[in-house]
Order: sequence, then structure tokens, then C-alpha cells
Amino acid sequence: MQAFADSLLSDGLLQGMPTELGYLLVVVFFAFALLNFIMLVAGVTSWLERRVWARIQSRIGPNRVGPQGVVQWLADGVKNIMKEDIIPEEADAPLFKAAPYFAMMGFFATFAVIPFGDGLVVADLNVGLLYITAVTALVVVGVLMAGWASNNKWALLGGIRSAAQIISYEIPAGLAVITVVIFAGSLSMQSIIRAQGWAPWDWYLFDNPFLFVGFFLFFISALAEGNRTPFDLPEAESELVAGAFTEYSGLRNLLFFLVEWGNLYVIGALCTTMFLGGWQIPPVTENAVLLGLLQFTTFFLKSYFIVFVAMWIRGTLPRVRVDQLMTLCWKYLTPISFANLLGAMIWFICFPHGFLPMRLALFAFGIGGVLYFFSRVRFHLRRARPEMHLSPLA
Repeated sequence: MQAFADSLLSDGLLQGMPTELGYLLVVVFFAFALLNFIMLVAGVTSWLERRVWARIQSRIGPNRVGPQGVVQWLADGVKNIMKEDIIPEEADAPLFKAAPYFAMMGFFATFAVIPFGDGLVVADLNVGLLYITAVTALVVVGVLMAGWASNNKWALLGGIRSAAQIISYEIPAGLAVITVVIFAGSLSMQSIIRAQGWAPWDWYLFDNPFLFVGFFLFFISALAEGNRTPFDLPEAESELVAGAFTEYSGLRNLLFFLVEWGNLYVIGALCTTMFLGGWQIPPVTENAVLLGLLQFTTFFLKSYFIVFVAMWIRGTLPRVRVDQLMTLCWKYLTPISFANLLGAMIWFICFPHGFLPMRLALFAFGIGGVLYFFSRVRFHLRRARPEMHLSPLA
């Protein structure tokens, strides 16, 4: 962003403008562009997720507003904005109003360091991963603030559940991130991507067994931090309320769910950056514009594949109990994460420049696992009885 601003101030549209004002305009432009990108991704994800659930569960899903219901998300957004904004009489009004904006701010700020391409990043901070860990804590503040300010026992329980869940699962997620930092030697998102290659066997996912395990530790922990099924306990549907958001309506309620759906893409982007080679592509062109477009497309598709997997999980698995949630974190994921981190340190000392046979073996293992999975799907589809399939209109 700084290089872009300098070029505009020196010989571009902002030539002759005071430096501080020029930088301010560039920051506002990037913030506006990112906000629109986030709104579009979160909105389309909300529609696509419902369609994916429907197909998994032999239903149709939203299909009336636009072709195949493709603008259903836009209609839902307009409907929520037009709803009355109700604030309970006994609520702490200032905190109640501010809570969704804290959550939105923590989510929105993460996009400042997400690298969509070699030059497509707002700020390539040398502590990018640390920055993301810090700003996402604002989401916890927003959710806990919403539960407390609502002056409702169900909302307070939902807020405390969410805070306990997010803080607990930050430990295995953070340990998985440290595993990546050990091999990349940097906290910069761009440096981590450049340390990998475009070929799958050059990704950190297949670099060694400890990064392979680290990917799954991070993904499971990220789902729990994002309140995604099977870890979506703060919504408290078993109590027939919406957890910390029970008293919210209209736009403020919409912002919380915008954060949830948009956070799916953040999870995918972090997994792509740390384990799946990021925007790396083969050297197919030297045209800067085409190269940037290909890098952005590659990064987006990889990230959205992770989003699809999260949708798939939500449409398949049941919700766990709160005691099972905390047991999984403290008795299993946290000890495994510490052991995995120790093993990664030892591996790095023994093989500081990587070990190609292990990469190829892990890549072959991954391909074999995918092929076995689809063979089982084909097996069950071929043997499924026709009467077991529901009519599309049932």
C-alpha cells in the first residue's frame, strides 16, 4: 500500500497533494475496497452454505430470489437492515450498541495483512501472524460485551461460553502457528508463502509429519474459535435462544452473523497461507497484471476450498456437548500440540533444509487418502437403494 501511495503522490492522481492527506485517501480507498470484498464474500457464502447443507441433507435450499436463489443473501441483508433496532430497557445501552462493532472491527482488521498475491496485500507486516492473533481478540470482547450488556441470563451464558471456547482453542491454534514459524523463520505472511513452492509437495502441508499434523490441529481449533459446527455451542439452540445475540435485532444482529460467515474465509486464507502454498503459481507469464490476477484466483480458490470443507462439516456432523468441547481442547488438542511442537523443533534441527523423500511420501499418502475417500463414496452411492432417496419436493 505504501508503494502504491508513493507512486500516486509522485506522478499519479494525487500529485502535488500534501503527503498526509494523500496517505489518508489511499487508506480510505483500500478500506472501502476491502469492506466491499468482505461484504460480497460473506453474503455469497451465506447463500452457498445453505445450498450446500440442502444438497447434503436431500433438500433444495433457497432457490426463489434470482437464478437458483443466487441473490437470496442480498434480500436477507435488506430485510435485516429494514427491521426495527430494538434495545431492551434494562440493557446497558452504550455497551449493547458498541458490541457488534467491536466484533466487526476485529474481523475486518485481519484483512490488512492477508496476502492475496505477491503485491496484493495492504500491509506486509513482519509480525503479520502476531497481528492477526491480536486483532481477532476484539471479536471475543465484542461477543462477551454483547452477552453482558444484554442483561439477559441466556445471553450472558452464551457470551461466557463463547469467550471460554475461543480463549481455550487459541492455545492449540497458536502452537500450530508456531510450528509453521519455526520452518519459515518469519512471522510475515508473505515470507511464509515465499518459503513454499507452487507444487503441492513443496507446500508446508506435506513438508514433514509435524506440519501435516499441525494443519489439522489448526483447522479444528479455528473451527472452534469461529463457533462453527460441531463447536457452535454459543448459539445455544438447545435452549431455543441465540446465545449472546438473543436480544439483538436488525443491523446489529446481522453484523454478528456477517462476522461468522466472513470469518470462514479468514480461516481458509490462514490455512492457505501457512500450509497450502498461498498464491504461488508456476512461472507461466511475466505480465504483471495477468500474474496478479492468476495469483489472486489461486489464493481465492484454495481458501474457498477450505470454506467448502467447513460447510461440508457443518452439514454432516452433530453438535458436541460443552463438556466434550472443553475436554477435546484441554485433554487432547493441547497436549498433542505441545508434543507436535517439540517434534517439529527436533525435525528442524535434523533436516533444516527439508527432506524430499518425506515430502513425496506425505504427498502420496494425501493422494491415497483422497482416492480412498471417494472410492467409499462411490461404493455407498452404488449400493444405496432408490427408495432411500427422498423426492426433491418432499
